[in-house]
Amino acid sequence: MRFFAHELSLDIIRRLRPLVRILRHQNADLTRQIVKAASSASLNIPEGNRREGKDRTYHFRVAAGSTDEARGVLLTSMAWGYLDETKTAVVLDKMDHLLAILWKLTR
Repeated sequence: MRFFAHELSLDIIRRLRPLVRILRHQNADLTRQIVKAASSASLNIPEGNRREGKDRTYHFRVAAGSTDEARGVLLTSMAWGYLDETKTAVVLDKMDHLLAILWKLTR
């Protein structure tokens, strides 16, 4: 069974791949952090979807935190001049969409 939040998290990862290639040449620490955060979000969403009660909410909150962390890496990378707004706009919008979904799943 497909779960839209998980599909969206995978789409975000696919859209991050070219940005990660650029970032890899600029800052290895930020590169590792965004890969880890985006992967954590994508892994916690299906795990939370199979859980109940507080376990379910916990995993969706972890996914939200990881998504926001990845978003923060993009914003920080733009502030440093490693990435530009035109290359990050779509993925930032998708991250905001995923965060809205995860917010509703935790309420």
